[in-house]
Amino acid sequence: MNQPDIKTKAVNTTKEFIQQLNKYHFRTSEITEKQYHFEFDVLREKEKVKVLVYFGKKGLKTVIQGNQKSDLYKEVEEIVTGKLYLDFDEQQFDEPEKYIGSDETGKGDVFGPIVTCAVYVDKNTNKKLRSVGVRDSKDIGQQQIIKIAKEVEKIVGDNYEIISINPSKYNQLYENFGNINEILNWSHTKAIENLLSKTSAEVIITDKFRKKDLDFSKEFNFSNYTIIQEPKAEKYTAVAAASILAKKKQLDWFERQKKNGLPLIRGASQEVKELAETLLKVNGKKQLSEFAKMHFKTIKSLI
Repeated sequence: MNQPDIKTKAVNTTKEFIQQLNKYHFRTSEITEKQYHFEFDVLREKEKVKVLVYFGKKGLKTVIQGNQKSDLYKEVEEIVTGKLYLDFDEQQFDEPEKYIGSDETGKGDVFGPIVTCAVYVDKNTNKKLRSVGVRDSKDIGQQQIIKIAKEVEKIVGDNYEIISINPSKYNQLYENFGNINEILNWSHTKAIENLLSKTSAEVIITDKFRKKDLDFSKEFNFSNYTIIQEPKAEKYTAVAAASILAKKKQLDWFERQKKNGLPLIRGASQEVKELAETLLKVNGKKQLSEFAKMHFKTIKSLI
């Protein structure tokens, strides 16, 4: 039986890439044939990544062109190459042997919940988490978030807590607190306190989101705890793991809306504003408040 020639292999491989990307709802262009390769574009809003499959005497070679720091590039790279980032930098600082780290996501997105997560790690789980590629979720594409989050859950078991505040609840809290940082203080301390009830950590590390110290409830005596608040605290493994689990929870919310026929997007772009304006016109302010954070300037400019 004749084996397919290298050019046929290249076009078949290119088609397989498109099928995989379409499976994850990526928008792709038609395949273009060049002298030594096949290529196509992957598009999202104003972003574009190009995938090229070269064919020659040495076999096939796949090249991805675009902004390597963008989520789109990372997600396409993961699907095309099957690569899972494992390049967590070697720690250049001392981490506690066991501690709780917390982080949140969603505060910059008009649509969707604020999700805060606290994770407990010890020396053993710390090493395992780094081995599966745990790092700041902002440096990881969506499909990688989903994969790594599953590994994190296996490693830490039930030693984590998530507080998810859906937009409707968030809007109520904002009316009470009048400040997003107060809401974040509540969600961080709630997650941490819940986790402290089942772990023996004496050190707590959070990403610093305000100038004031954390205000914990009076039920816990925190004089015996070491509390560290640092900007970019995702360098700590537990905080990075918390950021991944929180992001996964947020992505799940957006995926549910898509399945319900409402493909919302993250961020606060012009496209987000136009989508919010459409929802406001069709469904009114009350229903919009079930999906959007109403104090955002993007929303206030429409009401």
